[in-house]
Amino acid sequence: MDDVFLTTEEVLEYLQVNLRTIYRLIKAGKIPAVRVGRQWRFRKADIDRWLGNQGTAHVIPEPASGHAPAASGERSSSRRPRVLVADDEASIRDLLSKTLALAEYDVEEAPDGKAALNLLRASSFDLLITDLKMPGMDGLALIRDARRLSPALPVIIITAFSTEASAIEAVNLGVQGYLTKPFRIARILSTAAKALGE
Repeated sequence: MDDVFLTTEEVLEYLQVNLRTIYRLIKAGKIPAVRVGRQWRFRKADIDRWLGNQGTAHVIPEPASGHAPAASGERSSSRRPRVLVADDEASIRDLLSKTLALAEYDVEEAPDGKAALNLLRASSFDLLITDLKMPGMDGLALIRDARRLSPALPVIIITAFSTEASAIEAVNLGVQGYLTKPFRIARILSTAAKALGE
């Protein structure tokens, strides 16, 4: 029914994201919300419509547009988090970019490890999301080089082939999250937010 309203806590549970992501979506006008006293209320039909528009299954078309580089150093609370997505599959890059852009992240894309490393050298990022299997420089090699440039950079690995050896090496490299293809919007957003400490 259209008149079913959810509390903030119920929406957090329903979407499996954190509070900061919900506020980011409200501020961006992505999710309609009604202020009742000091609480937010959300129509379940609006949430379901938003999820439906995003294609919650696994496919989201159109890549996010590029954004201006941020100043180096620590991220201020007024600046949107900058995320670098490295994957040799254009459809996966597009999916991640579009999803993260919906939650007000600034996203840059790289089609391989070498291009990602060049972007990391040229600008600062708050989060690296990389595929493990890429031609040339693979994800683990990229992470090792990224750690030399920025030891505290949070990293999320995406892969369709989760092997025990790669998982162990990823943990040893201090990876904050692991996404296995195919993935859903809520999982992408919650993993990114967790890695960023939001």
